Amino acid sequence: MSDTARQPVASVRDLTRRFGERTVLDRLDLEIGRGEFIALLGRSGSGKSTLLRALAGLDGEVEGGLTVTDSVAVAFQEPRLIPWKRVHANITLGLPGKGAAQGPKERADAALAEVGLSERAGAWPLTLSGGEAQRASLARALVREPELLLLDEPFSALDALTRITIHQLVLQLWSVHRPAVLLVTHDVDEALLLADRVLVLDEGRIAHDSAVSTPRPRHRDDPDLLSLRATLLSALGVSPEGSS
Repeated sequence: MSDTARQPVASVRDLTRRFGERTVLDRLDLEIGRGEFIALLGRSGSGKSTLLRALAGLDGEVEGGLTVTDSVAVAFQEPRLIPWKRVHANITLGLPGKGAAQGPKERADAALAEVGLSERAGAWPLTLSGGEAQRASLARALVREPELLLLDEPFSALDALTRITIHQLVLQLWSVHRPAVLLVTHDVDEALLLADRVLVLDEGRIAHDSAVSTPRPRHRDDPDLLSLRATLLSALGVSPEGSS
């Protein structure tokens, strides 16, 4: 294996982010390996999205060591499609026209086919359902073939059935393209069903780090997942008996 293949796509050392007198990230350490699928849990206000924004290069006020691959894409909770551009134009937005094996149109066509939106390529974003809009958001991220894909609670606004469908789609896309993934979520079950490693952020640091070795497809009632679920809920300060 080459040195490049062994290098993490993101390395964080003593990362600190303050908002006035409040310290949200406090000398946080984290490495994200190539191809890893990581879920990041934490209570509201724990700094999950702050960390994601730092990794995405969207926050220039962080302190400490932060080394991230140049190849990063982000999908947010809101799809953030440009309403005056049709779906296909949203996917190609910002793609380089030169230097790639395929042109922007061909790459966008392929990405839309992967997420099942080929027939909606000419649609206006406001005519899309919530699930379709998130599919478009994923296509826009993956068309750039990122080494690191950051997902900021992209499923939280979806209904239960659509969420399951998009979960399956994300795993399928990850298995094909193999980017490293950092999924910010508040849903413990979602983290366990999707990720190979689950982190808990508390008081500005990684307070818990668990590997998830259960083979896919996973089922919520798997004894190993139930045991890990209880551990994660405890790390989050939640009683498993009182949870749904």
